[in-house]
Amino acid sequence: MQHVESDPEANNRSVFGVAAGVLVTALALWALVRHFGGGAAGTGYDWDFGSLWKYRNLLASGLGYTLLFTIVCVALGLAVGLVAGLGRLSTNPVITTPLRAYVEVFRCTPVLVQLVWFYYALPVLTGIELSAVAAATLCLALYGGAFYSEIIRGGIISIDPGQTEAARAIGMTRFQLMRRIILPQAFKKMTPPLMNQSIMQLKNTSLLSVLAVPDLLYQGQVIAHDNYRPLEVYTFTAIAYFAVLFPVTIWVKRLEYGSGPKEA
Repeated sequence: MQHVESDPEANNRSVFGVAAGVLVTALALWALVRHFGGGAAGTGYDWDFGSLWKYRNLLASGLGYTLLFTIVCVALGLAVGLVAGLGRLSTNPVITTPLRAYVEVFRCTPVLVQLVWFYYALPVLTGIELSAVAAATLCLALYGGAFYSEIIRGGIISIDPGQTEAARAIGMTRFQLMRRIILPQAFKKMTPPLMNQSIMQLKNTSLLSVLAVPDLLYQGQVIAHDNYRPLEVYTFTAIAYFAVLFPVTIWVKRLEYGSGPKEA
């Protein structure tokens, strides 16, 4: 059976169409906000985004902290996920049972609950004091690792078993098999879901404000308490997250097209 290769030009049109749709929707929402939030609706509220200018350094530092924290947590999560994903391929229940328990615990509990537990409960149980940053890093790395491990495991087991048998027939070790045959092919399939999970990791950093970690949302809360302009502050915060994530989602979509089936 032959697979039809995706048309790059059509893919580009689709991407531009999505971008145009998002822009039109954003403008329509802004028009509604201006109409129902302004004097025309009788509320007397006047939008003033200029009031945020004097807080630009605080907002920039919050955005930078969010991006840096995301990069660190994604890197650590991928490392944990790779170890856990490969470990779950073992046939030894002594290895697979605790790894499965780890994955299910982190996948089946809310990340906000995990953050609070790591910061308040873990030091009580271990006697080791954790700063808010350390607790949040540990929590999000393990949380992401649980999802990354399943993506990695699924990508590996999706490879044709015949290739494994052929590699073993010519004397390849398990390490050589993974490095030269399995992982290069599996990585192409894993890239889009890994990127999608990384996007979720960035959005999860907005929960760090509950631990007073100075990310973008926390800085926004500080500013809103200072200038009494929560609508402008939180609207700007949402726009900042969108501005960072939308190009990444477009890139992921292109990766999904690129990793699709090719013509045989």
